[in-house]
Formats: sequence, structure tokens, C-alpha cells
Amino acid sequence: MSAKIFLVEGMKCKNCSSHVEKEIKQIQGIKDVEADFTTGQVSVKGDHVNEEMIKLAVEKAGYRFKGATKSSPGSDLWLS
Repeated sequence: MSAKIFLVEGMKCKNCSSHVEKEIKQIQGIKDVEADFTTGQVSVKGDHVNEEMIKLAVEKAGYRFKGATKSSPGSDLWLS
């Protein structure tokens, strides 16, 4: 299972976070999603985390996808 953290712009409240989580959870293979509106970070875990699919789900939810930040908590910072 892989894990990635993405930056999402425009989430302003808990409802925003929930909407993003709901859209991403619909992607096949996604096991867990946690969106934090205070940091703009969305943690995604799954069998095959496809960045393009995550981007489409975030945009469908009405928010701006800013890209990946980390492959998993504690890893070296990288930008996509």
C-alpha cells in the first residue's frame, strides 16, 4: 500500500474537507483519505495512489489541486 500527501487549495471548513474526502474515496483502490482544511493537506492511502485520479476528484469536488508533497509522513519532501 502506498501513501501520499497532496496540497489542495480552497478548503475553508470541515464540510469542505468532507467533500474532498468523499470524492477521493470513490476512486478504486483508495483505502483511507484524511483532508485537513487548516493545512490544505490531503493524506491518501491505497493500493495504487494515482495522482491524476486524485487531481480529477479534487477538481470535481470544486477545489484546486496543487500537487503532491510527501510520499508518506516522515519521508523527504518532494514536489511533483
